Amino acid sequence: MNIRKKRSARESGKDKKRTGGRYIRIRLSSAAILLLGSALLMILAARTANFAEWYSEHIYPIAVESIGRLCGVIPFSVSEIGICILLIAFLITMIRTIVKSVHSHTLQALPGWLSGVLLAVGILAFLYTACCGINYHRKSFSEEEGIVTYEYSADELKEICIWLTEEINVRADDVGRDENGILELEASEREGGIEAMQSLAEEFPVLEGYYPQPKALIISEILSYQGLTGIYLPFTVEANYNGDMPAYDKPFTVCHELSHLRGFMEEQEANFIAFLACISSERADFQYSGYLSGWVYCMNALYRADYESWQAVRGLLDEAAEPDLTDGVKSYNRMVDLIVAYFGNEISE
Repeated sequence: MNIRKKRSARESGKDKKRTGGRYIRIRLSSAAILLLGSALLMILAARTANFAEWYSEHIYPIAVESIGRLCGVIPFSVSEIGICILLIAFLITMIRTIVKSVHSHTLQALPGWLSGVLLAVGILAFLYTACCGINYHRKSFSEEEGIVTYEYSADELKEICIWLTEEINVRADDVGRDENGILELEASEREGGIEAMQSLAEEFPVLEGYYPQPKALIISEILSYQGLTGIYLPFTVEANYNGDMPAYDKPFTVCHELSHLRGFMEEQEANFIAFLACISSERADFQYSGYLSGWVYCMNALYRADYESWQAVRGLLDEAAEPDLTDGVKSYNRMVDLIVAYFGNEISE
C-alpha cells in the first residue's frame, strides 16, 4: 500500500508539472503573439500610407463604442482600479514566488510567475497599440481641417492675447464664484464636456462619434504630484482627469481628453480642439475656461517673445479673473501657433 501511495504521489506530482508546464507554454506563446502583433501593427502604421487613417476611422471607433461604452457605465475609472489591482497582484505574486523559491531551494516557481507577467505585459501592449498607438500616425486635426500655421510676429501674437483678454473680461463677471472669488462651475463638467464636443462636431464632422463619460480619478493626487490635469487611458478607452485642479481648468481638460476618443492623440492638437470646443459651448463657464486656458498659453509665448507687450496686455485682465490663475506653468507649444493661424486674420480685420 505504501508503494502504491508513493507511486500515486509521484504520478500526481508529474501531472501537476506537466499541467504547469503546459500553462507556461500557453502564456508565453500568447504573450509572444500579442507583443509581435503590437510591433507589426505599429510598423504598419508608421510605414504604410493611409493605414493609420483607415484604422482611426473604421476600427478604433469600434473600441470606443464597445470598450468605452461598457466602461463608461461604471461611475469610477476602471483603468485606475485595474492598474491598482495589477500592481498589488504583481507584488503579492512576486513575494510568494520568492518565498517558494527560498523554501524549495529551487527556481521552480519562477518560470510560472514570469510567464504570467509577460502575458499581462502583452495584453497591455496590445490594448495600448489598438486603442492609442496606431492613432499617433494618423493625420492631425489641423491637417484634416486644412489649418496651416505660419511664422507670426510678436505684434500678431499680442493681438491674439488682447483678443483673448477681452473675451475673458466679458465673461469674468458672468460666471459663478465662491467666497474667495474662484470660479464655480454652473453644472457638471462631465456632461458639459460631451455636449461641447458634440456641438463642435457639427462644424467639424471628423469629431463626430460616441463620447463615453469622462471621469475624475479617485486618487487625483497622483496627477497633481506629476503636474498633470488629465490622462487618457487606452486600456479601457477612458478619458480621466484630475478632480483636484482649479475649476477653470476642468472644462478645458475634459474636452482635451475627450478629443483623444476621436483618435487625435497629439497633445498640442488636443489642446486646440479643447479650446475650440469650450469657446463654442453654450455654457458661459466653458467659454470662460477655454478663453482663460488659451490666454495662459498665448501669454506665456508673448512673455518669451516681447516682455514689454506682455506687461501691457497683462494689465488689461479683469481683476475678477485673477483668483483663478494659479502658479502652474503651461509651456508654449503648437496650440499657440494654431490659435494664431485660425483666428489671426479674423481678429485683424
